[in-house]
Amino acid sequence: MRSPLLSPRWLGIHLLVVLLAAVCVAGTSWQFVRAFEPDREVITNPVEDLDGAVPLSDLLEPGEYMHPDFFANNAVRATGHYDAEAQLLVPRVSGGVGGYDVVVPLVTGEGTAVTVNRGWAEEGQDIPPVPEGEVTATGWLLPPVRAEGAVPVDVSEGQVGRIATSVLVNEWDYRLYEGYVILPAQDPATDSLTPVPPPEPPTETKVNWRSLSYTVQWMMFGVSGVAFWILLMRREVKEARSRGERASKDGGTARGGEDQPAAADS
Repeated sequence: MRSPLLSPRWLGIHLLVVLLAAVCVAGTSWQFVRAFEPDREVITNPVEDLDGAVPLSDLLEPGEYMHPDFFANNAVRATGHYDAEAQLLVPRVSGGVGGYDVVVPLVTGEGTAVTVNRGWAEEGQDIPPVPEGEVTATGWLLPPVRAEGAVPVDVSEGQVGRIATSVLVNEWDYRLYEGYVILPAQDPATDSLTPVPPPEPPTETKVNWRSLSYTVQWMMFGVSGVAFWILLMRREVKEARSRGERASKDGGTARGGEDQPAAADS
């Protein structure tokens, strides 16, 4: 006897359930990944960020505290002129080679400036002059280097131990913006220097509870659909078996009724 679950109607139901299961698995997987991704509002693409750089003055005022969670790694731009005579070197080892970060104040207004890290130079390397006249520097805003994260070094004249506003205010007669700006490779101020790499997207994850709730909903919907499909199949098989038993019983009754008259005639 052919299974009732192989009828055209049931083949269509099977196909529909397979499609439903595939959609639910995909939806569950997608929402689960989103639930444990870094916050999409802070994930950055450094190249694209430069196209949307905002004026530094829109984020901070000179001397204002910079909250790293709110302002760090933002693409910013600032217009002014470099104070070449105030340029300083910050000792730093890169790839096992000794050298210096080259920092210079970009004067943005009367008595105000922002620290710009032009890039890294190997020890003994000639450092090119900064561009003259008015410039617009576009780069990424980084928080000051903390004292506990810096390696103590003996610095000479024209050098400082770390890039931090609290250190640089003792060297420069400006009201400084908190933090400092690193420049992309195409900026003229980085000429022949090794640009500091742009900040990486954050690696820590935050639970997105809305996406997590969607994950549960997709999973429950898929499980419910499969469970309903199984119940329908069991009911269909049970009804087909009942119909078969009734048909068999009715057939036996009919045969028994035909035999009785023959016995009476004899």
